[in-house]
Amino acid sequence: MSGSRSRGSRSSNTRLLLLASACLLPVVLGTAQARSVRHQAPASTPGGNIIRAISVKGNTRIETSTVLSYMVAQPGDTFNQDDLDRSLKTLYATGLFKDVTLHRDGDTLLVDLVENPIVNRIVFEGNHALKDEDLRKEISLRPRAVFSAETTAADRQKILNQYAGKARFGATVTPQIVKLSHNRVDVVFNINEAQQTLIKKIVFVGNHAFSEARLAQVISSKESIWYRFFSSADEYNPERIKYDAELLRRFYLHNGFVDFHMVDATGELAPDHKSFYITFTVHEGDRYRLGKMDVRSSVRHVTPEMLRPHVELFPHQIYDGTAIQNNTKNMQEWLQATGHPFAMVRSEIARNPEKHVVDLLFDVTEGPHVYVERIDINGNTITHDDVIRRNLPMAEGDPYTPFDRKYSKLGLQDLGYFSSVSVDQTQGSAPDRVNVSANVVEKPTGEFSLGGGYSTDVGILGNASIKQHNLLGTGVDAGISGTVAYYEKQADISITDPYFLNRNLVAGADFYFIQNNYQTYQSYKESQYGMSLRLGYAYNRYLSQSWNYTLVDRQVGNFYDASSEDVDQAYVPSIYVQQSAGWSLLSQISTSVTYDRRDQRAKPHSGYMFKVGGDFAGLGGNSKYARVKADGAYYLPLDDLTGNHDWTFQFKGGVGYMGDWSSSGNRNIIDNFYLGGENLRGFLQGGVGPRSGHLKINGVYIPAQGQEDLLGGRFMYTASAQLNFPLPMGDDLGISGRGFIDAGSLAGLRVKHLYTNRTNDGDNYTPITGDNLIPRVSGGLGVSWKSPFGLVNIDGAVPIRKEHGDRLYPLRFGFGQQF
Repeated sequence: MSGSRSRGSRSSNTRLLLLASACLLPVVLGTAQARSVRHQAPASTPGGNIIRAISVKGNTRIETSTVLSYMVAQPGDTFNQDDLDRSLKTLYATGLFKDVTLHRDGDTLLVDLVENPIVNRIVFEGNHALKDEDLRKEISLRPRAVFSAETTAADRQKILNQYAGKARFGATVTPQIVKLSHNRVDVVFNINEAQQTLIKKIVFVGNHAFSEARLAQVISSKESIWYRFFSSADEYNPERIKYDAELLRRFYLHNGFVDFHMVDATGELAPDHKSFYITFTVHEGDRYRLGKMDVRSSVRHVTPEMLRPHVELFPHQIYDGTAIQNNTKNMQEWLQATGHPFAMVRSEIARNPEKHVVDLLFDVTEGPHVYVERIDINGNTITHDDVIRRNLPMAEGDPYTPFDRKYSKLGLQDLGYFSSVSVDQTQGSAPDRVNVSANVVEKPTGEFSLGGGYSTDVGILGNASIKQHNLLGTGVDAGISGTVAYYEKQADISITDPYFLNRNLVAGADFYFIQNNYQTYQSYKESQYGMSLRLGYAYNRYLSQSWNYTLVDRQVGNFYDASSEDVDQAYVPSIYVQQSAGWSLLSQISTSVTYDRRDQRAKPHSGYMFKVGGDFAGLGGNSKYARVKADGAYYLPLDDLTGNHDWTFQFKGGVGYMGDWSSSGNRNIIDNFYLGGENLRGFLQGGVGPRSGHLKINGVYIPAQGQEDLLGGRFMYTASAQLNFPLPMGDDLGISGRGFIDAGSLAGLRVKHLYTNRTNDGDNYTPITGDNLIPRVSGGLGVSWKSPFGLVNIDGAVPIRKEHGDRLYPLRFGFGQQF
């Protein structure tokens, strides 16, 4: 009996629990449903748990069908809590609605909506450092788009990021929403730009081998100071700090610190939010020198003996990571250019901490054999595909090497047609095949410019030009330009095809007019109308040749008439100038061969260049002469001595000779060599060499003193040594300095008849002075300033050795600007 009562008691308890659960279940379900879907309890549920219809209210712009398409719950589905939650989230996620409420009314699901307003316009107030159009490019909100508070908040942060990029970390941005009729809003971003947050102090920790002042020259960030008003180097930028850390690493490796590593590079904002403190913490380690060096090769037909002459380093020199990397690259490029396209060169080092020596091994191995399967060109909307393909170092079917990608990008960037260039590779149809894609973004290549300036050679000048560097996407360069100066007028029309006849030929033509007025230091003027046809080609990356044919109609005129009696005192042109007066026709063919191993053309830092050429006049016309010229330059970097890339020693020299091959030819003084000015600083342009003249005083002609005509000569030589160096504050102001010594001489009178007989009135007595090869030498200093108004060049030189009668010009000044 007791066992039976126990079972009955347990059964009774179970029934009570089930009854309590049944009573509480609707409450629990209702609470859960209320948390995820706002709804009202149904008045009745005659249709069971099936959604028979969905009713949408509150939508004025958005179609009901569009609302239903966003929902998960659909007619015919059950009133499933999960589906209702997902429908609610989906509608909110569209960004179209400010509020969404779901109700159940019997077997109908009611959807009540409050639509987000439409953006009427976007206004920026208080911005000066950034223009409205620059800010609009960054934000996501657009007029006539749906307003979203989340998007507005995100846009506020984007604007703050833009000001952070301008070193304005104290800037504030406050969005203001102005409600308008018809559910529209204006979004106003109220901006307080604040002052720029500049770098107040840069500190180096852990440095022993180099002072803080020396390391400060290495990095690109600079401390704020008054004269940096043209520079942004004193603006704090986190990306620049990372770049500076890399610059320090390269600097230490360049100077032998193999174990160097950057411990930390941090920027700390001052409490007043007006400045930053930058700290670089470094570990220098010990300084190493190079020990043994050797070459090892596993490539067939490539022996170490072949490559040892290409090792550009020497034992016991300070370890230089940059030089080792460059030497490795040069050896690999040489191998790939001489029939070993897949050769790979790697440098391996072995440290000896006790002796502070690093042994170096150049290991030559055979890389994977990979070939180009396909080349795709993307993004070119103007430039033709063939223009891009011909500037790539490879074609379909060629071997593909690691350097091909690098030189492909450099070749396309050098065209100047694109704002951005990327070269990517993907796997081809086989493991040894790759597909290469060149991706470019076009940029405007047309140019219209107006300019002005001053030069000591031509005086005050103005110029205008219209150019198109990529005519109709063909790569053809064409333009028209004109210059008007106090002593010169010039107009030029030119066209150049860098790939003439789809070959490695550069062809071009120039049509020009030049008028020079030499009255300040000569007694004549000249005018030229002519044309020039050009053709050039490259044998390889370093060796090239050019040809030029010139046809020029020329006129030399006198300012003063020697027979006139109206002027009591006047300078009379030399009889040799009078010989050149009048009309002449020049028909000349020229050629030059250039071998150029400079690291860059615009501002060389290392390498050398040699150029030899000649002119032959007389294929028609009445000028008949031959002229040969040779010029060379060598650039010696002083990085190892100074630890600074801005120090360079450059040596230049040149020699030229011309002779007349027919006695019947016109011997025009404007064809002669002239020395002075740019090729011999400190002397007047043409101020060294043969000269002669007459002076007319009260109707009597006497030899001129100090007013002779500059006649030029047959033979000329020049030499120059120049040291380019940085100046204090130069990086910030764009100023660099140079010191130079120039030397040279000019001789060899080139006239039709030599007048040496004295007559009663002195007409035929014309002494020649300055006709000797005694070297003239000058020395001086110069500066170049890349100012916001244009490039300014100033050279001051004094003669160290000169001859009596040489014309001096101690200061040369040039300024120009394009706008």
